Amino acid sequence: MAHTFLLEEGRWILQGNWLERNELPVAVKGRTIIAWGQQNWFTWVTKLEFPQSDRAAISLQYRGRLESGERQYNFVLQHSLLGRVEGEGWIAPESIVQRYMVISDDERQRQSGFETLYRLDDNTYHLSSGILTGHSLTTIMEASLERI
Repeated sequence: MAHTFLLEEGRWILQGNWLERNELPVAVKGRTIIAWGQQNWFTWVTKLEFPQSDRAAISLQYRGRLESGERQYNFVLQHSLLGRVEGEGWIAPESIVQRYMVISDDERQRQSGFETLYRLDDNTYHLSSGILTGHSLTTIMEASLERI
């Protein structure tokens, strides 16, 4: 089973729920574009919107390198909520798993996160992600991604 998300260029629609500690779930929708450049560099851009809320949109811009035939990669991410982020990803047979840490001088705000994209079929993935401050989950998102 080969992955189509991330490993192939494409456009995806995201729909799901955004949850914050002690709050009700909020509907989230978004779009993702994956592009590949020379020397195995990828760009992954996502914009999340909250159509039934006054919550501001969130933008994510990943840039990473994945050598042909490899299963592990590193990336940098510019996150509109978290700022500059560095992370790593693993390509597993059924999923793509990423973890990242916010680059900051403020030790009190140690923030990190994770994303798991589970392949349902060539055109559909399930996304589960979370943001942590210290050791506590502060935000999670569950969504489906469909290729368009």
